[in-house]
Amino acid sequence: MSTVTIGLMCSFLAGMSTTLGAVPIFFTKKISHKYLDGLLGFAAGVMLAATCFSLIIPSINYGGGDLKAVLITSAGIMTGGIMLDLIDKYAPHEHMLFQNKKEGNSSSLSKVWLFIIAITIHNFPEGLAVGVGFGTNNISDGLSLALGIGLQNIPEGLAVALALKRENYSNKQAFLISMLTGIVEPIGGVIGIVLSSISKPLLPFILALAAGAMLFVISDEIIPETHEHGYERIATYGLLIGFVIMMILDVTLG
Repeated sequence: MSTVTIGLMCSFLAGMSTTLGAVPIFFTKKISHKYLDGLLGFAAGVMLAATCFSLIIPSINYGGGDLKAVLITSAGIMTGGIMLDLIDKYAPHEHMLFQNKKEGNSSSLSKVWLFIIAITIHNFPEGLAVGVGFGTNNISDGLSLALGIGLQNIPEGLAVALALKRENYSNKQAFLISMLTGIVEPIGGVIGIVLSSISKPLLPFILALAAGAMLFVISDEIIPETHEHGYERIATYGLLIGFVIMMILDVTLG
Protein backbone atom coordinates (compact mmCIF):
# COMPACT_ATOMS: atom_id res chain seq x y z
CA MET A 1 0.00 0.00 0.00
CA SER A 2 1.08 3.57 -0.62
CA THR A 3 2.02 5.92 2.21
CA VAL A 4 -1.12 7.96 1.49
CA THR A 5 -3.39 4.91 1.84
CA ILE A 6 -1.70 3.85 5.07
CA GLY A 7 -1.99 7.43 6.36
CA LEU A 8 -5.72 7.57 5.63
CA MET A 9 -6.31 4.23 7.32
CA CYS A 10 -4.30 5.21 10.40
CA SER A 11 -5.97 8.62 10.75
CA PHE A 12 -9.36 6.89 10.53
CA LEU A 13 -8.42 4.33 13.20
CA ALA A 14 -6.99 7.07 15.44
CA GLY A 15 -10.23 9.03 15.17
CA MET A 16 -12.38 5.96 15.77
CA SER A 17 -10.56 5.20 19.03
CA THR A 18 -13.03 7.65 20.60
CA THR A 19 -15.49 4.76 20.15
CA LEU A 20 -13.38 2.54 22.39
CA GLY A 21 -13.29 5.24 25.04
CA ALA A 22 -17.10 5.54 25.05
CA VAL A 23 -17.70 1.81 25.74
CA PRO A 24 -17.63 2.09 29.60
CA ILE A 25 -20.87 4.14 29.63
CA PHE A 26 -22.74 0.89 28.98
CA PHE A 27 -21.37 -0.64 32.19
CA THR A 28 -21.27 2.20 34.71
CA LYS A 29 -23.58 5.07 35.62
CA LYS A 30 -20.93 7.45 36.90
CA ILE A 31 -17.17 7.96 36.61
CA SER A 32 -15.51 10.25 39.14
CA HIS A 33 -13.94 13.53 38.11
CA LYS A 34 -10.77 12.36 39.84
CA TYR A 35 -10.44 9.42 37.45
CA LEU A 36 -11.50 11.41 34.40
CA ASP A 37 -9.14 14.32 35.15
CA GLY A 38 -6.24 11.86 35.39
CA LEU A 39 -7.18 10.31 32.04
CA LEU A 40 -7.53 13.68 30.33
CA GLY A 41 -4.20 14.75 31.82
CA PHE A 42 -2.72 11.62 30.25
CA ALA A 43 -4.27 12.65 26.91
CA ALA A 44 -2.68 16.09 27.22
CA GLY A 45 0.72 14.53 27.93
CA VAL A 46 0.51 12.27 24.89
CA MET A 47 -0.46 15.22 22.68
CA LEU A 48 2.34 17.35 24.11
CA ALA A 49 5.01 14.70 23.45
CA ALA A 50 3.64 14.03 19.97
CA THR A 51 3.81 17.75 19.26
CA CYS A 52 7.42 18.01 20.43
CA PHE A 53 8.97 14.83 19.06
CA SER A 54 6.83 14.07 16.00
CA LEU A 55 6.13 17.58 14.69
CA ILE A 56 8.41 20.33 16.03
CA ILE A 57 11.74 18.46 15.95
CA PRO A 58 11.08 16.99 12.46
CA SER A 59 10.04 20.47 11.29
CA ILE A 60 13.41 21.88 12.35
CA ASN A 61 15.29 18.92 10.87
CA TYR A 62 13.48 19.08 7.53
CA GLY A 63 14.18 22.81 7.42
CA GLY A 64 17.93 22.24 7.71
CA GLY A 65 18.47 22.46 11.46
CA ASP A 66 19.80 26.02 11.42
CA LEU A 67 18.47 29.37 12.67
CA LYS A 68 16.40 29.82 9.51
CA ALA A 69 14.74 26.46 10.15
CA VAL A 70 13.95 27.43 13.74
CA LEU A 71 12.39 30.70 12.58
CA ILE A 72 10.24 28.88 9.99
CA THR A 73 9.13 26.41 12.66
CA SER A 74 8.36 29.28 15.04
CA ALA A 75 6.27 31.01 12.38
CA GLY A 76 4.37 27.78 11.72
CA ILE A 77 3.65 27.23 15.43
CA MET A 78 2.30 30.76 15.83
CA THR A 79 0.23 30.47 12.66
CA GLY A 80 -1.31 27.20 13.84
CA GLY A 81 -2.18 28.69 17.22
CA ILE A 82 -3.69 31.84 15.71
CA MET A 83 -5.69 29.73 13.22
CA LEU A 84 -7.25 27.70 16.05
CA ASP A 85 -7.85 30.85 18.09
CA LEU A 86 -9.79 32.47 15.23
CA ILE A 87 -11.87 29.34 14.65
CA ASP A 88 -12.54 29.13 18.39
CA LYS A 89 -13.64 32.77 18.50
CA TYR A 90 -15.97 32.82 15.52
CA ALA A 91 -17.34 29.27 15.08
CA PRO A 92 -20.42 28.81 17.30
CA HIS A 93 -19.82 25.97 19.76
CA GLU A 94 -20.37 24.93 23.36
CA HIS A 95 -18.11 23.11 25.81
CA MET A 96 -19.93 20.57 27.95
CA LEU A 97 -17.17 18.37 29.35
CA PHE A 98 -16.99 20.01 32.77
CA GLN A 99 -18.90 23.26 32.54
CA ASN A 100 -21.34 24.67 30.03
CA LYS A 101 -19.58 27.44 28.18
CA LYS A 102 -20.71 28.93 24.88
CA GLU A 103 -18.16 30.51 22.57
CA GLY A 104 -18.06 31.98 19.08
CA ASN A 105 -20.89 33.69 17.25
CA SER A 106 -24.46 33.15 18.40
CA SER A 107 -26.37 30.33 16.74
CA SER A 108 -29.81 28.73 16.76
CA LEU A 109 -28.27 25.25 16.61
CA SER A 110 -29.22 22.81 19.35
CA LYS A 111 -26.95 22.35 22.33
CA VAL A 112 -25.68 18.95 21.18
CA TRP A 113 -24.71 20.28 17.75
CA LEU A 114 -22.83 23.16 19.35
CA PHE A 115 -21.01 20.57 21.47
CA ILE A 116 -20.20 18.44 18.41
CA ILE A 117 -18.76 21.54 16.70
CA ALA A 118 -16.60 22.17 19.78
CA ILE A 119 -15.24 18.63 19.69
CA THR A 120 -14.68 18.95 15.94
CA ILE A 121 -12.59 22.09 16.46
CA HIS A 122 -10.68 20.16 19.12
CA ASN A 123 -10.09 17.03 17.01
CA PHE A 124 -9.23 18.57 13.65
CA PRO A 125 -5.61 19.48 14.56
CA GLU A 126 -5.03 15.89 15.66
CA GLY A 127 -6.08 14.51 12.28
CA LEU A 128 -4.05 17.20 10.54
CA ALA A 129 -0.98 16.18 12.56
CA VAL A 130 -1.35 12.50 11.63
CA GLY A 131 -1.80 13.38 7.95
CA VAL A 132 1.26 15.62 7.95
CA GLY A 133 3.22 12.87 9.69
CA PHE A 134 2.51 10.48 6.84
CA GLY A 135 2.95 13.27 4.30
CA THR A 136 6.69 13.18 5.04
CA ASN A 137 6.74 9.69 3.44
CA ASN A 138 8.18 8.37 6.70
CA ILE A 139 5.75 5.65 7.74
CA SER A 140 7.34 5.12 11.16
CA ASP A 141 6.85 8.81 12.08
CA GLY A 142 3.24 8.68 10.92
CA LEU A 143 2.57 5.46 12.82
CA SER A 144 3.92 6.84 16.10
CA LEU A 145 1.73 9.93 15.70
CA ALA A 146 -1.36 7.90 14.82
CA LEU A 147 -0.79 5.56 17.78
CA GLY A 148 -0.31 8.47 20.16
CA ILE A 149 -3.39 10.32 18.92
CA GLY A 150 -5.38 7.09 19.15
CA LEU A 151 -4.28 6.60 22.76
CA GLN A 152 -5.28 10.10 23.82
CA ASN A 153 -8.62 9.84 21.98
CA ILE A 154 -9.72 7.01 24.28
CA PRO A 155 -10.19 9.16 27.42
CA GLU A 156 -11.60 11.96 25.25
CA GLY A 157 -14.23 9.58 23.88
CA LEU A 158 -15.21 8.70 27.44
CA ALA A 159 -15.40 12.37 28.43
CA VAL A 160 -17.63 13.17 25.44
CA ALA A 161 -19.98 10.27 26.19
CA LEU A 162 -20.25 11.26 29.87
CA ALA A 163 -21.00 14.88 28.97
CA LEU A 164 -23.83 13.72 26.73
CA LYS A 165 -25.15 11.44 29.46
CA ARG A 166 -25.35 14.44 31.77
CA GLU A 167 -27.57 16.07 29.14
CA ASN A 168 -29.95 13.08 29.42
CA TYR A 169 -28.95 11.35 26.21
CA SER A 170 -29.31 7.57 26.24
CA ASN A 171 -26.26 5.29 26.40
CA LYS A 172 -26.71 4.40 22.74
CA GLN A 173 -27.05 8.04 21.63
CA ALA A 174 -24.01 9.12 23.68
CA PHE A 175 -21.98 6.25 22.26
CA LEU A 176 -22.92 7.00 18.63
CA ILE A 177 -22.31 10.74 18.92
CA SER A 178 -18.95 10.10 20.58
CA MET A 179 -18.06 7.82 17.68
CA LEU A 180 -19.13 10.46 15.14
CA THR A 181 -16.91 13.12 16.71
CA GLY A 182 -13.88 11.06 15.65
CA ILE A 183 -14.79 11.25 11.96
CA VAL A 184 -13.29 14.72 11.61
CA GLU A 185 -9.80 13.31 12.21
CA PRO A 186 -9.61 11.40 8.91
CA ILE A 187 -10.76 14.60 7.20
CA GLY A 188 -7.91 16.48 8.86
CA GLY A 189 -5.63 13.60 7.89
CA VAL A 190 -6.54 13.97 4.21
CA ILE A 191 -5.85 17.71 4.33
CA GLY A 192 -2.52 17.12 6.08
CA ILE A 193 -1.40 14.54 3.52
CA VAL A 194 -2.45 16.74 0.58
CA LEU A 195 -0.72 19.83 1.99
CA SER A 196 2.47 17.86 2.65
CA SER A 197 2.43 16.27 -0.81
CA ILE A 198 1.78 19.45 -2.80
CA SER A 199 4.92 21.28 -1.75
CA LYS A 200 7.86 19.63 -0.02
CA PRO A 201 9.58 23.01 0.63
CA LEU A 202 6.56 23.97 2.74
CA LEU A 203 6.76 20.77 4.80
CA PRO A 204 8.65 22.32 7.79
CA PHE A 205 6.05 25.09 8.03
CA ILE A 206 3.11 22.67 7.72
CA LEU A 207 4.53 20.37 10.41
CA ALA A 208 4.93 23.37 12.71
CA LEU A 209 1.43 24.65 11.89
CA ALA A 210 -0.05 21.33 13.01
CA ALA A 211 2.10 21.56 16.16
CA GLY A 212 0.86 25.06 16.95
CA ALA A 213 -2.76 23.99 16.53
CA MET A 214 -2.17 21.04 18.87
CA LEU A 215 -0.43 23.22 21.47
CA PHE A 216 -3.36 25.63 21.41
CA VAL A 217 -5.83 22.82 22.10
CA ILE A 218 -3.68 21.43 24.93
CA SER A 219 -3.33 24.77 26.70
CA ASP A 220 -6.71 26.33 25.92
CA GLU A 221 -8.96 23.30 26.26
CA ILE A 222 -7.60 20.15 27.89
CA ILE A 223 -5.43 21.40 30.75
CA PRO A 224 -7.98 23.98 32.04
CA GLU A 225 -10.69 21.29 31.94
CA THR A 226 -8.58 18.99 34.15
CA HIS A 227 -8.17 21.72 36.79
CA GLU A 228 -11.85 22.37 37.48
CA HIS A 229 -12.53 20.00 40.39
CA GLY A 230 -9.46 20.09 42.63
CA TYR A 231 -7.65 17.15 41.06
CA GLU A 232 -5.01 19.15 39.22
CA ARG A 233 -2.15 17.22 40.88
CA ILE A 234 -3.55 13.91 39.61
CA ALA A 235 -4.06 15.47 36.17
CA THR A 236 -0.45 16.68 36.23
CA TYR A 237 0.88 13.21 36.97
CA GLY A 238 -1.38 11.89 34.23
CA LEU A 239 0.22 14.40 31.86
CA LEU A 240 3.72 13.31 32.89
CA ILE A 241 2.88 9.63 32.36
CA GLY A 242 1.29 10.34 28.98
CA PHE A 243 4.30 12.41 27.91
CA VAL A 244 6.77 9.67 28.88
CA ILE A 245 4.78 6.90 27.19
CA MET A 246 4.45 8.87 23.96
CA MET A 247 8.15 9.77 24.07
CA ILE A 248 9.04 6.08 24.36
CA LEU A 249 6.68 5.19 21.51
CA ASP A 250 8.15 7.89 19.32
CA VAL A 251 11.74 6.79 19.95
CA THR A 252 10.81 3.12 19.47
CA LEU A 253 8.75 3.58 16.29
CA GLY A 254 10.22 6.77 14.87
